[in-house]
Amino acid sequence: MPARAEFAPRPVINDASRLNPTSVARHIALKAAPTDDVVGRIRQEIAAAAAEGRPFAIGTARHSMGGQSIPRDGVAITLTGGHIELDKAAMTYRVGAGMRWFEVIRALDPQGFSPAVMQSNSDFGVGSTFCVNSHGWPTRYGPFGATVRSVKIVMADGQLVECSRSKNAELFALAMGGYGLFGAIVEAELDMVPNVSLEPTYVRMDPSRFADAFLKAVETDPAVKMAYGRLSVAREALFDEALLITYRPAATQPSPLPAVVDHGALTGFSRNVYRLQTGHEWAKDFRWFMEASISPTIAGAATRNTLMVEPVVNLASGDRTRTDILHEYFVPPDRFKDFVDLCRAVIPKAKAEFLNVTLRYVDADATAVLAYAPQKRIAAVMSFSQEISPEGEVDMMTMTEALIEGIKGLGGAFYLPYRLHARRDQVRSIYPRSEEFVAAKRKLDPQLVFRNTMWDAYFA
Repeated sequence: MPARAEFAPRPVINDASRLNPTSVARHIALKAAPTDDVVGRIRQEIAAAAAEGRPFAIGTARHSMGGQSIPRDGVAITLTGGHIELDKAAMTYRVGAGMRWFEVIRALDPQGFSPAVMQSNSDFGVGSTFCVNSHGWPTRYGPFGATVRSVKIVMADGQLVECSRSKNAELFALAMGGYGLFGAIVEAELDMVPNVSLEPTYVRMDPSRFADAFLKAVETDPAVKMAYGRLSVAREALFDEALLITYRPAATQPSPLPAVVDHGALTGFSRNVYRLQTGHEWAKDFRWFMEASISPTIAGAATRNTLMVEPVVNLASGDRTRTDILHEYFVPPDRFKDFVDLCRAVIPKAKAEFLNVTLRYVDADATAVLAYAPQKRIAAVMSFSQEISPEGEVDMMTMTEALIEGIKGLGGAFYLPYRLHARRDQVRSIYPRSEEFVAAKRKLDPQLVFRNTMWDAYFA
């Protein structure tokens, strides 16, 4: 009797939602060091995937919730580490794509500099930020890509290509917010700005006033260096109040500036209150009271880097029966009141717990093919707590589809990196250059080596 072959399970990878476990043929953890031939190793794995007819995808933090760095039955690389080099005369820095933002800030901070734009939390990778073309809350900027001078990309045929607005500009526009579908980003040259001590100002208002007040603060006051908004999220009084927070340089600038810190004295308490909101409407009211009434009396100056370096893990939940799901919608400022009405009509009907919404200014993006802000937008970043169950999935899908349909009617957009709950016709309508994007993908990567679950769901 022949011996039974030993069973070797395939590796399984997931993303921050914990709802996308996917088997892959290989998962390679690649930590970049100055002496490593990272490009050569990536080339080798791309070639192997192509020879086997498998998809290839690369990621860092694996946070995107739609599996954008997950190649089903393919070859996955998790890239971490790298190098960073400052050019103080040009006010730029070159950085390896696997570096996380807290590593970038720790390198820039002692030199007195700060990233011009990064994601709002520091756990994520630089290359990944370019691939999703994320945005932050420094003003007055468009998405992250607006501060990218150039990137180096390993293509499907193994070529290492440098692209920018003046060199290989078509590829640059496709790869910016291209979700890794055109190649593996290995390096980027980015803008930096001086670090500075900033003081906050809080203004409480009716949501009907928010858009005008936000644009006035950001666009007419050059002293405003960072800004964001909040809306109240209690179910019975959804979006009844708005809060505008702006940061201007402190009157006294310490010399030297204090070193960056990634948490404050109230971090643990804030996390506990945030997590209590699930199932407790009183906690949502209490959190709003703390943010709108108490924070203005106790908030002090902080450096730009300290404001930007907070990790998303500070708000992590220990409840394994639920998961936090992000949505993001890009609203034309003159339709913000209608967006408030849309959310009031849709969100309270869902079983998912609405935990937070942060409002940010995003200037127009004239470069990216899949631009979510072709004109200036107010970005609404929403966090929900969802039950991990088939019922929880159906509930979230139903709410998401309704919100996407509503934002389409307002001339806005939804952000692609989150759950793959949009219909294809919604994607095509809201991203009118998607057919151009797909055609360019098939031209530059005819074997479709770079693929992920978002490609499968929306573009294949």
